[in-house]
Amino acid sequence: MNIEPLIPEHGGYRKLKSFQIARLVYDVTVRFCDRYIEKRSRTHDQMVQAARSGVQNIAEGSQASGTSRKTELKLTSVARASLEELRLDYEDYLRQRQLPLWPPTDPRRKSLIQRKCSTADEVEHWVLQEHKNQSTGKNPSTPSIVSMPSTLPELAANAALTLTVVACSLLDRQIDTLAQRFETEGGFTEKLYRIRSAHRDSNR
Repeated sequence: MNIEPLIPEHGGYRKLKSFQIARLVYDVTVRFCDRYIEKRSRTHDQMVQAARSGVQNIAEGSQASGTSRKTELKLTSVARASLEELRLDYEDYLRQRQLPLWPPTDPRRKSLIQRKCSTADEVEHWVLQEHKNQSTGKNPSTPSIVSMPSTLPELAANAALTLTVVACSLLDRQIDTLAQRFETEGGFTEKLYRIRSAHRDSNR
């Protein structure tokens, strides 16, 4: 009789798409804040810390999953909340400077997502290339860009915001999966009971 292990495999957060995108968002945010936000301002620190919190809590939740699915769910939810805070910070940046906030249907969002960037350098290259294309009138994403090319701060903020939204969406799905698993399978205490019961049955 095969008895499930008490401590399952855990800590494989580096393979999670949510972790990979959240870490990219963190790297992009650090670069964005250093360039476009006053370094001594509270906003600079808050944005960087919110991005870092998203990454760290995904990792901590994954590591804790071996003995506590409840903790994993809690920390993953904290990561999601941190990235929501960051999302609002990017939206505030654009609104307060009267820069356009790209709608979900903006082709540039799809272009960036399809690029599947894995580093901040790749995201920056996309931003610079988009800015160059718009400035020269090559392959404009929307008709309005022909007469009014986007500025680098607008492109950088919207690119970071797009990636943040992707990370939030991935975490929403991850949290739903964790909640369903916790509801149907229970946590560590329930698992311990199942294993003890299985051992007793196998020794009879």
